[in-house]
Amino acid sequence: MIRTNTIQWIAIISLFLIFSLKTEAQCYSENTVVKAGEKVYFDVYYNWGFIWVSAAEAIFEVNHTEYKGNTVFHFKSFGRSLPSYDWLYKVRDVYEAYADTSNLKPYWFNRNTSEGNYKVNNEYSFDHANKKIYSKSENSKKPLVRDTIQLPDCIYDMQAAIYHARNLDFSQLKIGEKIPIKMLIDNEIADLYIRYMGRDTIQTKNGIKYACIKFTALMMEGSIFNGGEDVEVWVTDDQNKIPVLVEAKILVGSVKAYLSKYTGLRNESTAILKN
Repeated sequence: MIRTNTIQWIAIISLFLIFSLKTEAQCYSENTVVKAGEKVYFDVYYNWGFIWVSAAEAIFEVNHTEYKGNTVFHFKSFGRSLPSYDWLYKVRDVYEAYADTSNLKPYWFNRNTSEGNYKVNNEYSFDHANKKIYSKSENSKKPLVRDTIQLPDCIYDMQAAIYHARNLDFSQLKIGEKIPIKMLIDNEIADLYIRYMGRDTIQTKNGIKYACIKFTALMMEGSIFNGGEDVEVWVTDDQNKIPVLVEAKILVGSVKAYLSKYTGLRNESTAILKN
């Protein structure tokens, strides 16, 4: 069963953008959106009863690093509960990935998460030449396991997929259209889909209004999600396609992640609306 947490559902939900393409050349298309230095921040709210509480934060950043003699993107995401809520349920999540700077092809992924007393560490190395994924996984309930997974065409880890997706053109989508997706989550290959829901306007907690593209996403049944299209996502309707609002129904209530700020975008932000 797939276990999902704050960073995972932001990342998974952001995968709403991935098309099911048929060849590697199509999948790993030219990067015109992402650059090193980008940093995007989210405030995460949880709902208990009728009360929405700001209880966590998440940060997604992009840098350069060296991997096997090449300069690659280093995607890194942090998710953490606020100090005032650590006594209730302490969360410290870190996700990292390396990807090609020109086409965002994934090379390496690592998840190191700590939530309450439950800890997880997953590591994937993508061998595109031999069509293999070499994985190492362990958690608080299972010892370290090493595995080799057949690498399908057009599969992404959660980090690389977010940035790849932002390079895609959505102008030809029809409202209600389903788009199949393929993801590697907790050592499992999952075939899911997203549904395009048109355009909308969202105002964030800091009062800024954005022109957005809206999607729903099919989630895997697991420790947080019931399974089904219980997730709604709004992203900026411009060349950046930054998530502005993510809203999900979970087993114990609801959760929202609002865009709070960003720096270092590659393209001019044109989705902000004047009051």
